[in-house]
Amino acid sequence: QVRLTESGGGTVQAGTSLRLSCTISGGTFGEAGVAWFRQRPGKEREFVAALSYPGTYADVKESFKSRFAISRDATRTTIYLQMNSLEPEDTATYICAQGTSPYASRFATGYIDWGQGTQLTVSA
Repeated sequence: QVRLTESGGGTVQAGTSLRLSCTISGGTFGEAGVAWFRQRPGKEREFVAALSYPGTYADVKESFKSRFAISRDATRTTIYLQMNSLEPEDTATYICAQGTSPYASRFATGYIDWGQGTQLTVSA
């Protein structure tokens, strides 16, 4: 059974950059799309970015497009979320997921394996 583990969160100041990682154990990221979602306190889970298999198409939510980027490594064991110019509104738990198809879906229903999340706090 695969397990996804996020890392790289913490407390940072506004304006800084940070890269989150999501590592898979018990296997590799297969021929499936992967994604990052986030959940802010009191809010519903929100799509952030997705990457198709084999990585030819990346979809980033419009409100993040100028600051965030998703990628995966060549070994297919880690995916990343590069975040620049962080804002206090980016404070959230960031969660990675592996999909049920090769496509980069914006919907949580398109993903079958989920991590527990990594907490990011951005101070003003």
